[in-house]
Amino acid sequence: MSPWLDVLIQALPDRVHTDAVTLTAHAADKWFASQEPEAVVLASNTEEVSRAMRIAHEHRVPVTTRGGGVGYVGGCVPVKGGLVIALAGMNQILEINPQDGVVVVQPGVITGDLQDAVRKLGWYYPPDPASLRECSLGGNVATNAGGPRCLKYGVTRPYVLGLEVVLANGDILRTGGRCHKNRQGFDLTGVFVGSEGMLGIITEITLRIIPHPPTRALLGATFRTFPEAAAAVQKILGAGHLPSALEITDKFTLQAARNFLGEERTPHGDAHLFVETDGHAEAVGAEAKKLTALLRGAGAIGIKTATTEQEVENLWSLRREFSYSLRATGLTKLNEDVVVPRSRLVDLVQFAESLQAQSGFPIACFGHAGDGNIHVNIMVPDMEDPVQRERAEGALDRLFHHVLSLGGVISGEHGIGLAKKRWFPDAVGEVAVQTHAALKAALDPLGLLNPGKFLD
Repeated sequence: MSPWLDVLIQALPDRVHTDAVTLTAHAADKWFASQEPEAVVLASNTEEVSRAMRIAHEHRVPVTTRGGGVGYVGGCVPVKGGLVIALAGMNQILEINPQDGVVVVQPGVITGDLQDAVRKLGWYYPPDPASLRECSLGGNVATNAGGPRCLKYGVTRPYVLGLEVVLANGDILRTGGRCHKNRQGFDLTGVFVGSEGMLGIITEITLRIIPHPPTRALLGATFRTFPEAAAAVQKILGAGHLPSALEITDKFTLQAARNFLGEERTPHGDAHLFVETDGHAEAVGAEAKKLTALLRGAGAIGIKTATTEQEVENLWSLRREFSYSLRATGLTKLNEDVVVPRSRLVDLVQFAESLQAQSGFPIACFGHAGDGNIHVNIMVPDMEDPVQRERAEGALDRLFHHVLSLGGVISGEHGIGLAKKRWFPDAVGEVAVQTHAALKAALDPLGLLNPGKFLD
């Protein structure tokens, strides 16, 4: 047993675990890479995290933080072994305060659970990753997670008012607060949002909530081709509509959903749009009628309209099942959350079709058409096969460089982690890499936090 592990067990005797089951459970996320740590701390409060981090700092032990473990880029894989600090047990909603428009939560709170809790009081936490019933708010903050409603409401960052963060040396930092405006010094809160566990460990989050829209409606529109559906996106926005969500789906994804969910739950056609609008009942009803007429004029061959809360949720459940439908094919899903300027959506999907022919791998495209964030899923039979893995890496290389050539970015939601590490310098440029490295060195000079990821 390592000397540091003896010290850690003495300091946190009920929290340190080294059994095979726990180590295996904390070795990977939804990506294919895996590496077991030497030990796992199942933390229950900030003081325990701080104590563990002080010991790790003193003994130069690499530390990887883990939330819900449902990421797609290997972000919580403990590449260097060492210690995993797991925050899933820190799962309390500490305060809901509609008068201030804030909630205070621990990082292990599941996103959907917070949405349900504030909804009961007539309030709303809009960020909604497709994995909202599995992912934790700490992970959402660490990756600046998005979701379908980003088009109207924005990603996680605008909702984070304050953080409690354990730094690499074990010190506890508080940033921001509970005020909706705050210009006291640098935006330290923003530094940690999207930092992927490389700058500090988030142990408490103060979030902004807003009044819940009284009503919403969801339209599901089927099209013969993807270009027709993409053109409808531009027509919707060009006509002055700002839907709360605007999602697009391609042929392969729809077929996978038919195979997994059944023909009766999945629309026909080779492309599909989900268009959600929300607000007061009179406005939503009028806008839904205008959107229906617009979609028919844009070539929709079928439109399903959901107006009650239950109908809307039932229709949305289809969209949330897309990732699970693709996973049910038995293929390894390399889920690449690329973003292109909205006018290049058709270019991206046409390139994906040509890449499918070149690589021999099926490729599924779906996602957030309203902000150009399309999930391009390269479906690989066996990533353990060196030949297939090399082909997959080549396909990813062509995809990312094409996205960059369109003025896009290689990640809109999932982060860089391990999966996109080799493309990070090309994506951001040398000066940006140096700036990232300087910030990392200032906050974590020993390089202990989440090592082996995109800055190594």
